[in-house]
Amino acid sequence: MTTTAIRKKLHEFIAEAPDSKVKGMFLLLEDEITKKGAFTLTSEHLKILEEEKMKHENGASKSYCWDEAKEMIRDNNKID
Repeated sequence: MTTTAIRKKLHEFIAEAPDSKVKGMFLLLEDEITKKGAFTLTSEHLKILEEEKMKHENGASKSYCWDEAKEMIRDNNKID
């Protein structure tokens, strides 16, 4: 049976299936359904973010609010 035929049969089944069956199928596939398209940072990226956050909190890096950033971009200013 082709994948297209399987999809069609599943779609037809789900449309008519009792709620208990639909809920059971969802429980089996929930992780894959909810993670679809989810973006996950690598441990290296998380480390970089944590380092940058600490610099910000300690005042070791210059930070800009959204309005300042927009103005700098619009004015084509360079960030120090």
